[in-house]
Amino acid sequence: MMEKLSTEQQKKFDDISANYELITRNIALAAEESGRKPSDITLLAATKTVEPVFINHAISLGLRAIGENKVQELLSKYDEYDLKNTELHFIGHLQTNKVRQLVGKVSMIQSVDSIKLAGEISRRSEQNGIVTDILLEVNIGREENKSGVLPEELDRLLEETSSLSGVKVRGLMSVPPICETKTEISKYFDEMYKIFVDISSKKLDNISMDFLSMGMSEDYKEAIQSGANMVRVGSALFGARIYR
Repeated sequence: MMEKLSTEQQKKFDDISANYELITRNIALAAEESGRKPSDITLLAATKTVEPVFINHAISLGLRAIGENKVQELLSKYDEYDLKNTELHFIGHLQTNKVRQLVGKVSMIQSVDSIKLAGEISRRSEQNGIVTDILLEVNIGREENKSGVLPEELDRLLEETSSLSGVKVRGLMSVPPICETKTEISKYFDEMYKIFVDISSKKLDNISMDFLSMGMSEDYKEAIQSGANMVRVGSALFGARIYR
């Protein structure tokens, strides 16, 4: 039997419900504006610092994908997630020495930006008798302080990764620079979509361009309008994060 919620928890539940309804409505409108169906877009909830009780409430509303940024946080919450009908993704920067802790627990690793990391995921996956879905992260803004492969180095990484039997490339992921205007951010999204379409047309072995993951709480509508079919939304769903 579920424990009785405190007044504060109930308010948080109500806020999440209202936010989820607004986000799904916005996603539907953006999808239709870009000539697609709402069901073509995957809403992934970025759950950094969010307690499992609130994550599971969002899942109960219909959420089908969640993503964590840090390995230790994911592991500490893992047993409390309700994953019966929901995928768990890893969306943060990943060090190779942490790969073994994730493989077999997550449906997808979205932040692969080197053949070294892809190779380690493949090796650990083979040991577990599975194939792990990955996205290749592109540093579309060419920012020195951000992870991701540069656009001109992506073809080489695709070629190298395609030969690995323990991973399956399912698309691309990107975190564009912070921009002052929607027009500016849309230019980065448009550039990512162009790269995505270009790779799709090549029909490379072991490479499937099923997902273009870009757009977050502030700009997910613009990302969808530019061609994203997966958006990573955190604070717009769960409220402003409190960092300890």
